[in-house]
Amino acid sequence: MKINLGIAPIAWSNDDMPELGGDTPIEQCLEEAKMAGFSGIELGGKFPRNSGIIKFLLNKYQLRMPGGWYGALIRERSIEEEWIAMQEHINLLKLINADVFVFADVSGSIQSDVNRPLTSRPILKDNEWKDYGKKISELSNRLDDIGIPISYHEHMGTVIQTEEDVDRFLNETNDKTFLLYDTGHLLFAQADYYKVLKNYITRINHVHCKDIRKNILDNSLDKNLSFRDSFLEGVFTVPGDGCIDYIPLLKILYKNNYNKWLVIEAEQDPKKSNPLEFAKIGYAYLKNAINEVGYNL
Repeated sequence: MKINLGIAPIAWSNDDMPELGGDTPIEQCLEEAKMAGFSGIELGGKFPRNSGIIKFLLNKYQLRMPGGWYGALIRERSIEEEWIAMQEHINLLKLINADVFVFADVSGSIQSDVNRPLTSRPILKDNEWKDYGKKISELSNRLDDIGIPISYHEHMGTVIQTEEDVDRFLNETNDKTFLLYDTGHLLFAQADYYKVLKNYITRINHVHCKDIRKNILDNSLDKNLSFRDSFLEGVFTVPGDGCIDYIPLLKILYKNNYNKWLVIEAEQDPKKSNPLEFAKIGYAYLKNAINEVGYNL
């Protein structure tokens, strides 16, 4: 069975912190992603918001685009307000033949605020969950109708962060609502990421392979650092350089006929962790791991 390996441009250039690789040209990201062996790259802020230019660049480097991050405010907005706000991103993804709509609710998110510790993230109240689930389900229906399924990103610093959040979220939403399964964010949230994958494999349509440096994670949690300080300290890394064993996870994916994308997304300081070098480490590790469980590229 075939599977696709992609990478996110955040390793080269961080959208939230332009000082981290902000001067790196998009063509360098694409060229080095291809050099490392990847067949796809996710949409990032470095890309022009022009489908013709994006398609030209993808064709030049023989890459595909799995999807791209959209920062929503659905906890604060109505369904119609959010749907209107999503249109530009939807149209762009359709024109570049992306596979999924990566949806992250950044309402009240602490991920970009260096002064907000990990424990200060927003939390949905009990009386908010049903309405929240209805909103997401309706947006999921609309995206499904136009052929770009939602892939809701569980993410540190947001309302869907913990294992308990994921459980309730998937119980409150319909079967058109899919999860973006991110190993690193789940481990950071101290979730049982193996259990989450096993329990919800039929609701997962996109996978981010983000590894964790355990010693830095422990320090971040002990000191209640901000999300930004944690990743600047180096909490995230590529598969093969952290503490996550991907073989058991890939076995679950393979057993359940998952044949979509595995995308390495590991935000690091490019001056400390050379993007090409780490892209090669991640690719080599995942290539060996997927071959071991029976996948081919």
